Amino acid sequence: MSGADGGRPQHNAPMQSPALPLDEIHAWARSRADADGLVRTAVPGLGLMCLEHPGPKLRVVYRPLVCLVLQGRKQLLVGRQEAVCGAGQALIVSADMPVTGQVIEASAAVPYLALAVELDMAALSEQAAQLGGTPPSDRAARTLLVQPTDAAVLDCGRRLLQLIERPEAIAFLHAGLLREMQYWLLTGPNGDALRAVANASSSASRMTPAVALLQSQFREALTVDRLADAAAMSRAAFHRHFKAVTSLTPVQYQKRLRLIEARRLLRHEAASATRAAYEVGYESVPQFTRDYSGMFGITPGRDRSGVN
Repeated sequence: MSGADGGRPQHNAPMQSPALPLDEIHAWARSRADADGLVRTAVPGLGLMCLEHPGPKLRVVYRPLVCLVLQGRKQLLVGRQEAVCGAGQALIVSADMPVTGQVIEASAAVPYLALAVELDMAALSEQAAQLGGTPPSDRAARTLLVQPTDAAVLDCGRRLLQLIERPEAIAFLHAGLLREMQYWLLTGPNGDALRAVANASSSASRMTPAVALLQSQFREALTVDRLADAAAMSRAAFHRHFKAVTSLTPVQYQKRLRLIEARRLLRHEAASATRAAYEVGYESVPQFTRDYSGMFGITPGRDRSGVN
C-alpha cells in the first residue's frame, strides 16, 4: 500500500501481540541483574532491566536505542526532554545522549521489566534511503520519542531474546532481526522523526562527527569552532542545530559527560573528588563540586562514601 509520503509503506492495521513469557524473563533477569537492575547479554546491543521496587535516578550515556517497556513505568530526562514510558510503550533515543532515568513503578508482584536494543545508525540511514519518498524536514528530527509498542517490533524483540539461549545462531540471525526491527520503526508512528535523523544530508546526521568528538574527547577543552568544523557548519549554524537535536548546548552536553564519568570513578574506582575532577577535565575542584552537587544533589565526597 502506498502512503501520502511518496510510497513509504504503512502498517496501522491492528496485529495480535506475540506472547512474551514475562515470568520467565523476570526469573532469568533477576538472577543476572547488577545492583542497578541492568542485565547485559551475549547478543550484541541487547540488554534488559529488571527492578522489583522503584529505584534511584541513574545517569548514563545512551547509545541510539529502542527500549520496550514490558511492565512498570520509567521516567526519563534526555537532554532537556522529559518522558514517562510505561508497559506497552516503546522509547526511542535517536542519538548518543546523556540520560537520567528512574524506575517509578515496580513491585515484587509486578516488577519493572524492559528490553533495550541498540540501533545500527549506519544501517538505519541505508534503510531510510531505500524507503525513498521525500526526506522529512530537519524540524521533524527529535532525540526522544515515545510510541505504543507495535506488535511487529515486539516480535523482533522476542526473537532477539531467544538468541540468548542459542548463541551459535547470533552470527547468522542478529543482523537480520535488527534490520527488521528498524524497518518497523522507520515505518511506524515516529518514522518521519527517525528518517530525519538518519538522512545522510540532514543537519541531525551532520551532528554525528561532532557528537563522536565530544564522546571521545570530553576531557579536553573543545571549542565550538572545532566542533563546528567537524560538522562542516558555521559556528552559529552548528550551535543552533546541535541544540535542536540534543536540546543541550555543546558545553552542557560535555559537562554531563564529564560528571557521569566522574561519578563512575568515585563509586567504582574509589577515586577522591580531586582525582575525579582532574581526570574528567576540570581545572577547578570547587567548580567541579558545585557542578556535581547541582547535577546529582549530593557532594562528591558524600557520594563516594555512600552517605545520603
